[in-house]
Amino acid sequence: MIDKVKLSQMLRQGKSAKECARFFNVSEGRISQVRKELNIAVVRSVALETGHKVVESNLNAVEQLRRINETANALLDRAIAARDHATAIKCMSEIRQQLGLQLEILSMLNDIKAVQEFQASVLEAIGEASLEVRNAVIDKLHARNALRRAIEISR
Repeated sequence: MIDKVKLSQMLRQGKSAKECARFFNVSEGRISQVRKELNIAVVRSVALETGHKVVESNLNAVEQLRRINETANALLDRAIAARDHATAIKCMSEIRQQLGLQLEILSMLNDIKAVQEFQASVLEAIGEASLEVRNAVIDKLHARNALRRAIEISR
C-alpha cells in the first residue's frame, strides 16, 4: 500500500518514480497511477482553495444588493401609488444602479471561474510534464498567497 502523503513528500524532494516504487515495493506503473491521483487532488485543491472565499463574499454582496433592490421596489410602488413622481424617479435610478452592481459582481464571478479553470488546466498540464515543477509552482502560489494575506493584515 502506498502512503500518498509520503509519496508526495518523496516526489517533492526530487525522488524518481523508480526510487519511490522501490521504497513502496510496487511497480513504477502503480507509482504513476497514484501520482496522477495526487495531481488531480492537488489541482482541485488549488483551484478551490481561495475561490470559495471570493464567491462567498460576492454572493453575500449579491444578497445585500437583492435586499436593497426589494426595498427600492417597495418604495417605488408606494411612490407610484401616492403619485410622488420625484420619489418614483429616484427609486428607479437606485434600482438601475443596483442592477448594474449585480451585473458587475456576476461578471466578476464568471471571470473568477474562468481563471480557476485555466489555472487547473495549466497545473494539470505542468503535472503531466513534471510533477516536481507542478509542486514547485503550487508552493510558490501558496507562498505568494500567504505573503499577500500578511501584507493585507499589516495595513
